Amino acid sequence: MRGVMKRDRNCKIVVTVGPSISSQELLEKAHLRGADVFRLNFSHGANEDRVEIYKAIRNIGKKYNTFPTVLADLQGPKLRIGTLVSSETILEEGKIFKLDSDPSPGNAQRIFFPHKEVFQSMKPGVLLLLDDGKLKLEVTCCDSRQLEARVLIGGVLRDRKGVNIPNLRLTIPCLTEKDLQDLKFALDLGVDWVAVSMVQTLEDVEAARKAVGNRAGLMVKLEKPMALQFLEPIVEATDAIMVARGDLGVEMNYSDLPRVQRNIVTACRRFGKPVVVATQMLESMIYSPTPTRAETSDVAAAVYMEADATMLSAESASGQYPLESIEVMDGVIKATEADQQNAEDLPAGEIAPIATVEDAICIAAKDAATYSSASVIFLFTDSPRTVLRCSRLRPLIPIIPVTPSMSFAGRCGLYNGVYPVTAKKEFNLSEMCKTARFLAVERKIATTGDNLVVVDTISSNSLAICRI
Repeated sequence: MRGVMKRDRNCKIVVTVGPSISSQELLEKAHLRGADVFRLNFSHGANEDRVEIYKAIRNIGKKYNTFPTVLADLQGPKLRIGTLVSSETILEEGKIFKLDSDPSPGNAQRIFFPHKEVFQSMKPGVLLLLDDGKLKLEVTCCDSRQLEARVLIGGVLRDRKGVNIPNLRLTIPCLTEKDLQDLKFALDLGVDWVAVSMVQTLEDVEAARKAVGNRAGLMVKLEKPMALQFLEPIVEATDAIMVARGDLGVEMNYSDLPRVQRNIVTACRRFGKPVVVATQMLESMIYSPTPTRAETSDVAAAVYMEADATMLSAESASGQYPLESIEVMDGVIKATEADQQNAEDLPAGEIAPIATVEDAICIAAKDAATYSSASVIFLFTDSPRTVLRCSRLRPLIPIIPVTPSMSFAGRCGLYNGVYPVTAKKEFNLSEMCKTARFLAVERKIATTGDNLVVVDTISSNSLAICRI
């Protein structure tokens, strides 16, 4: 048997792996301090390094009898400019600047833009945002080889900066050739989740689903305002969502972002799909051992919205205080979840159930736990969907799926309040109660005298309340 590291919190923490946290020792410390999911960012680094990191994470799981989850985050069709003769230049407001197909180094008048397909989609009046929106240009004319744009907000432009084009559907697949190669590598490696970037439409999700198959969970990163037009179909079609506030925040009015974040989280809650709130949550901790008060409030806001997980990006990947940032996020989540008023205001009961046996048994399990003051809900199930439907209800106690499937257990690191255990399959409720009692004591997740809710969805849809 393997599994369960009791966290004293339900919201999970996604930690991005990078130079600041890549050794076996630091990865182990990160897991012990609160990292539930390790994110491998395929926009940076080499595959040989990722192999060693992956092995280290799996070894940590074996050492502590847990299931740290591995997420492969594909780069996607990130648009970038080329190089400049002197590595940087000044774009002056009102001047015309060209992006073209000439690969030679650029200057104050032009620069290489290696995305010919964008020229085909372009039209006058479209806004271009360079370097995370610091510079803004408006397209004045374009053809199949170049575009000209007037500088609306100027400033310093440096080599290889990103380009965002809001509110224009680009004829670019969300999985590039690089992504497809990285995807094969990640799936062969054995990752639990794959995140796809720059999704625009439901068709993009369907293409990603076909490429990933059933070999990993599929996470869609919402970074393009265009995708918000298809929010509910996209949420329904994928396994999980990431609110990627970096590019999303650049491409839309910043004052709309909090509302959009809440809408996305609410849609995910309604469909019972895990949702991760990401980007700049503890940004100041890249350089500071303590966060700003605003950042702690941002993490708490995600917990109050009932996100399944919050994420650290540069804070853990390249920051000076990676372990401290994990501790801060862990502490803020625990304090927020301990807020009694929050517990009383949880909106789970307001989210309409589906008329299915799964929802019926999960609602019964939550009610049984509430009225018997149970410490744990044990779910003996072959179905990840049953676990998700139970997690969707946000019971205030841990949900322990008991499954023989290592791959299923590996995905659970993303699920709110869910901590899996692998064990042989049981086929009657009496034996399940015995196993639950043993696990509760052996893994120190309950004590003598506690009630346990045990749910059988393998041989029948039934439950029992067992006392240790």
